[in-house]
Amino acid sequence: MPLFRLSKKLDFPPAWLARSDGLLCIGGDLSTKRLLLAYENGIFPWFSQDEPILWWSPDPRLVLFPQDINISKSLKKKIKKNLFNIRVDSAFEQTITACAKPRKHEPEGTWLIDEMIDAYIKLHTLGYAHSVETFREDKLVGGLYGVCLGGSFFGESMFSFESDASKIALVALATHLKKFCFDLIDCQVTTSHLLRMGATEISRNSFLGIINKSVKREDIKNIWSPGACLTVL
Repeated sequence: MPLFRLSKKLDFPPAWLARSDGLLCIGGDLSTKRLLLAYENGIFPWFSQDEPILWWSPDPRLVLFPQDINISKSLKKKIKKNLFNIRVDSAFEQTITACAKPRKHEPEGTWLIDEMIDAYIKLHTLGYAHSVETFREDKLVGGLYGVCLGGSFFGESMFSFESDASKIALVALATHLKKFCFDLIDCQVTTSHLLRMGATEISRNSFLGIINKSVKREDIKNIWSPGACLTVL
């Protein structure tokens, strides 16, 4: 498939035209309208410093159906110790900034450059992007963030400063979304870590079919009350 180049016009080529590696198009901008249009159509941005904006729609797609979250015995034991407090949208900027810090396997940094951070902070301000944060004694030790549209949560990144802190945030998110009958959590690309947590690969066509209806669902009010605490089990 050819690689498409975006113009100033607010549109995307169909996601099914993506290359075999999932790359669909290049260019455009990170405006709120373009980002929301991308998610509605199963597309997300992913690029590094000094690269143009790259837009992806991989096949297969990794998703987590909230009811399928898998909690290992060891993680259950840790959760039951009540060492952590899980909150919603109480530290979004801290969370996304922490997600951008270099990892052991990414010594040069991550794809979350300043341009991306600013774009998602704006989405958060407008009520589209949300974070789930893991605290230990009021210290942020883990969490995740993503974009919520209708009945779908499009996960973007997660981090841990303490063992299992991001896993517990994911469990809390899945438990929370299950209560409100969400259709899925988009995990984008496959990792062994997320597979162990209950995520599964589905075809791009199946994914697009689900979100086509899901993003049109009426948003549930008060599901993201800033500072609200989430139960994990």
